Amino acid sequence: MKFLEHSHFEALNSALNFDAGVYQIVGRLESYSCKLVASEKRLFKSMNAADGLSPNDLEVLSPPESGSFNSRFDSFTDEFQYAPTSMISRKTLFYLIATLNASFNPDYDFSNCRAEEFSREPSVKHVMDAVDSTFFSSSARQEYNEMKSQLWSAIDSHINLSDCEIYRFNSDSNFDPWDDCSIWAYYYFFYSKKLKRIVFFTYRAVRKDDYANQQDDMINDTGYTSFDIELI
Repeated sequence: MKFLEHSHFEALNSALNFDAGVYQIVGRLESYSCKLVASEKRLFKSMNAADGLSPNDLEVLSPPESGSFNSRFDSFTDEFQYAPTSMISRKTLFYLIATLNASFNPDYDFSNCRAEEFSREPSVKHVMDAVDSTFFSSSARQEYNEMKSQLWSAIDSHINLSDCEIYRFNSDSNFDPWDDCSIWAYYYFFYSKKLKRIVFFTYRAVRKDDYANQQDDMINDTGYTSFDIELI
């Protein structure tokens, strides 16, 4: 997966950092091309050879979770619509796994993740409502409300939300790439078959003391800290 630089995402990544009282909410937006590098091609080939399956074979996903604190199934019709979204091709599944590997490299390896650790979200609105609800349920609601239109506009302009599939990684409580410091974390993939591109959006809540220690570690490792980028 090739990382794609995006000026709007860089600006938003600086802005997706909110004081939420006893904890800090930190978000990250990244874009990747679905063109596999040599090591990923070898891994994909070995995974299919080992299981005796083809890239177009389907696997069963977990059903979508209710999303955020205030999300729920609104009607029987909504529940019924979830059924057709429970399958994924092994090729698409590999793109999601490769995105996680690229984003959290070299600290974590997601190569052994299975389809049941992912779910497909029923609609763009469902995801937007779930994300918005998470922030609005925190003391960072005002700050998020001031920039949420820029967030969704930037994602839409890069991936075309009306023409993409949205998946979510449901990390096991015993294995969270954000480690034990996170109070909660969410991971969304906006996948465009047409553009052969994935936008990865992850955000988490972390205790302030743990967050401060992480920032100190980053400064000690690099010798500098990043400057804020003005929103475009």
